[in-house]
Amino acid sequence: FDEIIKWGNLVFVSNGLCMLIRAEAHRVLLGFWRGKRLTAYDPRIKPSGKYELANLVMTEETPVDPALVSRLAAAAAALNAELGDPTRLMKGD
Repeated sequence: FDEIIKWGNLVFVSNGLCMLIRAEAHRVLLGFWRGKRLTAYDPRIKPSGKYELANLVMTEETPVDPALVSRLAAAAAALNAELGDPTRLMKGD
């Protein structure tokens, strides 16, 4: 991944926007641009917005499995490698 800061979040890019980490006072949000395709990995991933976006919201009580986060990141990058930049169609390309 290439890492950038966009909209005040850590954004990870691989063949286009791939995932983000947004840290707030009482939660951390993992967002995936092709997240609607990742819901089989974890039922807590909730679709929202355009570009097939979906989010996994974690609070202090949420168990975090680093291996799961790694699998989600790898799967998100693989989808972008296969399908291209998820924002491409929205840009008119």
